[in-house]
Amino acid sequence: MARIRVTEDGPYHVEGAVPIAQQIIEPNDQGESWEWRTGTAFDPPGDVVELCRCGGSSNKPFCDGTHRTNGFDGTEVADRRPYLEQAGVYQGPRVAMTDVEVLCAFARFCDAKGQVWNLVETDDPEAEALTEREAARCPSGRLVTWRPDATGRPEPQEPELQPSIGLVEDPAMSVSGPLWVRGGIQVIAADGTPYEVRNRVTLCRCGASRNKPFCDGTHAGIGFTDGLPPPQDA
Repeated sequence: MARIRVTEDGPYHVEGAVPIAQQIIEPNDQGESWEWRTGTAFDPPGDVVELCRCGGSSNKPFCDGTHRTNGFDGTEVADRRPYLEQAGVYQGPRVAMTDVEVLCAFARFCDAKGQVWNLVETDDPEAEALTEREAARCPSGRLVTWRPDATGRPEPQEPELQPSIGLVEDPAMSVSGPLWVRGGIQVIAADGTPYEVRNRVTLCRCGASRNKPFCDGTHAGIGFTDGLPPPQDA
């Protein structure tokens, strides 16, 4: 069973031989974040690996023990309430969207074509399709679109993601982003408390997020780079 345990002031302890590969943000002709491209894969050396959380390892994405000497403070401060208890709602004519702003990983798919918060409220099929497209590409799951099922109950429109971990690379900003945890992998806090299982979340790997263990976009502000070779197509 795949799961990730946050260790106290240390790395992410990953169990289950979870596939790891770079995920590169690809822009469209207008320079807007538009698509994901899979890059270099990093095969886990075993069923259990430890991934760097402090940002200082010289063996990224794996931990090399640097957290023990660089003063890394990995204290978890993220709100542990379920997503829907934190979310605001944007209701469009046929599709709704929920948003938990504190989870923003600064991937910027939501900015394309006029910003998703405007698109969702527009009574236009193209805008509606863009709303769902952009929300589905949000790596952190900050944005989720909803449609009624056959009984009228709102149902999340989630992308189909296999259990895996993406190393986000953002060439447009010349930075490396968070760990993109996909496919419903359980994340467990250092004190043993499980976080809500979600289809997609982003975990900080620059060491500087103010919403640990989750990413808050700080990697862009501090210019974090993981030093890995330039991404190659998988």
